[in-house]
Amino acid sequence: MTMSVPLKKTLRLVVLASGEGTLLQALIDAEAEGRLAGWIVAVGSDRENTRAEQRAKTAGIPTFVRTLHKDLSRADWDLQVADAIAAYQPDFIICAGFMKILGPVTLAAYPERIINSHPSLLPLHPGAHAVRDALEAGEEVSGCTIFTIDAGVDTGEIIQQWPVPIMEDDTEATLHERIKKVERKALVEVINELASGDVS
Repeated sequence: MTMSVPLKKTLRLVVLASGEGTLLQALIDAEAEGRLAGWIVAVGSDRENTRAEQRAKTAGIPTFVRTLHKDLSRADWDLQVADAIAAYQPDFIICAGFMKILGPVTLAAYPERIINSHPSLLPLHPGAHAVRDALEAGEEVSGCTIFTIDAGVDTGEIIQQWPVPIMEDDTEATLHERIKKVERKALVEVINELASGDVS
């Protein structure tokens, strides 16, 4: 039986996640198995006590939470997020189900180094309801897009896309789950290509 050689870890990654953290877990597992050319130096969230935060703590990864509460302006929140990220000196920030729009300070600090995954073939169906929108539009194919974040909503430069066929009996839940399975592999693949220089 041939043993695969673990990839050399060359990228420092801060992962931002807001909810269940299944994409985060895919990255944690890939790192633990030597399939990720980087290491997760911190996980940040905009909410307290998320499943994503629990996953990070279980894996021994430092965490931080910066909540956008009613007494905090979005600009001040953006500064807090940028400062929290900067403490870990990342090469890339990976948004893995992060449900807040990052502000200009954070974007300016990491131009073309904030990576996001979206459950559609952008520019089709941007926004928070992409899977539902694809079904309502009668699409035959959906998929996922890995792209760099800019100041718009899902408008950044596309790195790679993977199609996912839509079945006749698909619901929003079943289609989204099949897209998530592709996203988990795609995000690892893109990070490894960034590390190797295969993606500019």
